[in-house]
Amino acid sequence: MTRCGLVAVLGAPNAGKSTLVNALVGQKVAIVSPKAQTTRTRLLGVAMEDDAQLLLVDTPGIFDPKRRLDRAMVAAAWGGTEGADLLALVVDAKGGLGPKVTDIAERISDRPEPKFLILNKVDVADKPKLLIHAEKLNALVQFEATYFVSASTGDGLPELKRALAAKMPDGPWHFPEDQVSDASERMLAAEVTREQLYLQLHAELPYAAAVETEKFVDRPDGAAEIHQQILVERPTQRAIVLGKGGTRIKEIGARARAELAVLLDRPVHLYLHVKVKPGWDEDRSVYRDIGLDWVD
Repeated sequence: MTRCGLVAVLGAPNAGKSTLVNALVGQKVAIVSPKAQTTRTRLLGVAMEDDAQLLLVDTPGIFDPKRRLDRAMVAAAWGGTEGADLLALVVDAKGGLGPKVTDIAERISDRPEPKFLILNKVDVADKPKLLIHAEKLNALVQFEATYFVSASTGDGLPELKRALAAKMPDGPWHFPEDQVSDASERMLAAEVTREQLYLQLHAELPYAAAVETEKFVDRPDGAAEIHQQILVERPTQRAIVLGKGGTRIKEIGARARAELAVLLDRPVHLYLHVKVKPGWDEDRSVYRDIGLDWVD
């Protein structure tokens, strides 16, 4: 007898949802950076625990949307909860309870699915406040269980993973045992490069940048040849991404290529160029390429 179920991992931006999904899967399937709203689209991580397969839906952080891109991301987050067997609300225990967290809690309070509360980042949180946060949220939502974890250190994760597995319904696995994500190699490549943009230009690059994988070719020698364009809104942003004498984009490409070679388990030839496209976040085709629905 096997079990398989869908766990919707939701929360406010920077709660550590992607880090948690990666930790539960056991390897990287979602990009991570200090920049808020790093995750833009729904991504599925596949984790195994004994006879259970956990389909972990990593969703964008839920916040008050102001632009079309914001609305599309929030729609993707709530869309990721559809058909879930369990809702897992992840909260930054260090950041505490703000209006974003309480709003999400109130919105899921009447949902029929079982719910877990996961207070993350307990390794750096104010310990006396942990129980206070848990009590306040449990007063808003009827959580079946509350877990105190650190996705970055692994504290509390074995217990959480076992509990998630125990809640999964009987049924066949949806993916082979060695598959860790439903992301295509094209999407994975774009996400890895976007992660490097955020990590290397966190303070300099505005949020409005996108990466499109224009071409992904399997070479006869087994290597992957990947061509990508980085979309920015203004020439000044292009100059930031390129860096003096092209040094910055070379470094972005080198680090992304090295990581992709590990993730894809083969040599990678990565070619990047930067394109100024004012208003790219109002282009329907870009949304399709980055995996978001067009939201009016």
